[in-house]
Amino acid sequence: MKTKEVIVVIGAGSIGQAIVRRVGTGRQIILADLTIENADAAAKVLSEAGFEVSTTTVDVSSRQSVQALADKAASQGEVWGLIHAAGVSPSQAPVNTILHVDLYGTALILEIFSNIIKEGGSGIVISSQSGHRLPALTAEEDKALATTPTEELLNLPIVQNITDTLHAYQVSKRGNSLRVMAEAVRWSKRGARVNTISPGIIITPLAKDELTGPRGEGYRNMLSNSPVGRAGTPDEVGNVAALLMSHEGAFITGSDFLMDGGVTASYKFGDLAPKQA
Repeated sequence: MKTKEVIVVIGAGSIGQAIVRRVGTGRQIILADLTIENADAAAKVLSEAGFEVSTTTVDVSSRQSVQALADKAASQGEVWGLIHAAGVSPSQAPVNTILHVDLYGTALILEIFSNIIKEGGSGIVISSQSGHRLPALTAEEDKALATTPTEELLNLPIVQNITDTLHAYQVSKRGNSLRVMAEAVRWSKRGARVNTISPGIIITPLAKDELTGPRGEGYRNMLSNSPVGRAGTPDEVGNVAALLMSHEGAFITGSDFLMDGGVTASYKFGDLAPKQA
C-alpha cells in the first residue's frame, strides 16, 4: 500500500482547521497542540468529516518537543505539508512568553521541519498584520531576525528590554515574515516552498480575547474604519493558504501575504492614520 503524505498542523484552532480542510483530503493529518484536549476536539470534528487524523501535544518553545513532533511525522510517511498556526497574542501572555512562542518557536519549527519536508512540499506560517505596522527596521536588524541561529535569536539587541506586549508581538511577527523569506532558500534545496500569511482580525477565540481585552476599543475602531469594515473569517485565510500550498501557487515562496481588510492601508492613507499635531 502506498505511503500517505503527511500534513502537520501546529495549533488546532480555527485557522489551522480551515486550512487543512482544503489541503488534507487523502493525506494523513497530525494535529499538534499545547493541550491534547484541544487537539482531540479538533480531530473529532475533522474525523467526522472524513479526514484521517491523529493527535499529539507540542510546546513550540521547546526544541525537544518540536523535534519529537517532527520525528513522529516522519515516521508516519513523507511530510508534504506544514501549517503553523499556533501562537499567543498581546492580551494573552507576558512579553517573555510572546517572544519564546511567537518568535523563537516559529524559527525553531522552520529549522527542524526544513530537514524533513519532502520534495514538492509546502509550508504556511500564520503571522499577523501587526508585523506590518512596526516601524521600519534597519537592514542589519532585518537580516539578524531572518538569519540569526535559532538558539541565539532571543539574545539579539532588538528583542532585549522590550516591556510592552504589543511591541513584543509586532517584533515577533515581523521576525516571522523575515524568517520565512530566509528559510525559503533553505527549503528550496529540498524542492519545497514556504510562505507566511499575515491576517488582520480573524474571528477566533484569540481574536475575541483581544476584542474584549484592554485594547478592545482600539481593535473595534480598527475594524469600523477599515476599507472592508469587518473582521475576517478562518475560511478566508484557508482560501489563501490553499492557493499557496497547491500547484497553482508553485511559483510563490518566501512571500508574506497581508490580508487585513485594508486596515494597514487605512493606517497609512486613511481614517486610521495618526493625526498630525
